[in-house]
Amino acid sequence: MSIDLSIIIVNYQTYQLTRNTIESVINKEHPFAYEIHVVDNASKDDSLKRLQEDFQDQELVKFIENPENLGFSHANNKALKNITSDYVLLLNSDTTVQDDCLEKCLIKISSNPEIGAVGCRILLPNGSLDKACKRSFPDVTVSFYRMTGLSALLPKSKRFGRYNLTYLDEKGTYEVDSLSGAFMIVRRSAVEEVGLLDEDFFMYGEDIDWCYRFKEKGWKIVYHGDARITHYKGGSGRQSKALYEFYNSMRLFYDKHYRDDQPAIVTAFIYLGIWGIYGWKKLIHRLKG
Repeated sequence: MSIDLSIIIVNYQTYQLTRNTIESVINKEHPFAYEIHVVDNASKDDSLKRLQEDFQDQELVKFIENPENLGFSHANNKALKNITSDYVLLLNSDTTVQDDCLEKCLIKISSNPEIGAVGCRILLPNGSLDKACKRSFPDVTVSFYRMTGLSALLPKSKRFGRYNLTYLDEKGTYEVDSLSGAFMIVRRSAVEEVGLLDEDFFMYGEDIDWCYRFKEKGWKIVYHGDARITHYKGGSGRQSKALYEFYNSMRLFYDKHYRDDQPAIVTAFIYLGIWGIYGWKKLIHRLKG
């Protein structure tokens, strides 16, 4: 049987979350053939063993065990290299798929051969929007509006609200610059042209970088607000490690795509903003802890 959709889920010591994610897919009837690749990133607990036992009777659920944790991008790439289906879904282990989300997104991406990736509306447990699900690329101007708070102060402005496209209807469907790696369906032929995820990004930022490279090659990136998942955000990473990697990914993205075109003073300002905010957030986290 040919597979229409291959789903990649990276597990790192999140047994219950990962199990919930898998069950949110397999407990639904789908009008397409699919498989699930669970990549374990060298978990130090018994989550991999327990997941293998839970789904030992599910032939469509396959497991890949990494001997060491080399990051989210590396784990996804390990599965991506061996997939032959036309479409691939990167799905976070701290999400649950709602209703007919997968079907809607597959229909959307297959409707236009120019679409390289499709994302959906991502909701937090309280029902509010995870704003990272639709974004503009964080160029110098967009980043300035974000760092100065103008994007938060004027979210409905087409000029200042570009970072998370807060001026657009979250239930709409339209082209965007970037999607969230928590849920991203990509066309395999596009991946073959663009390349795999950049493993310099340990966690965070690899999704924006991938979308940037997709668009460089002329592929369309589409946000589909009529389809949705729930994201239990932060469940798959240690807070201190995740905080550093989040801000370091900003620095990596800037260095890779913008630094060579900017004067030194702008780069200094960008670095000061990134690491200044990181230091402030780290201090707040320590005080709360």
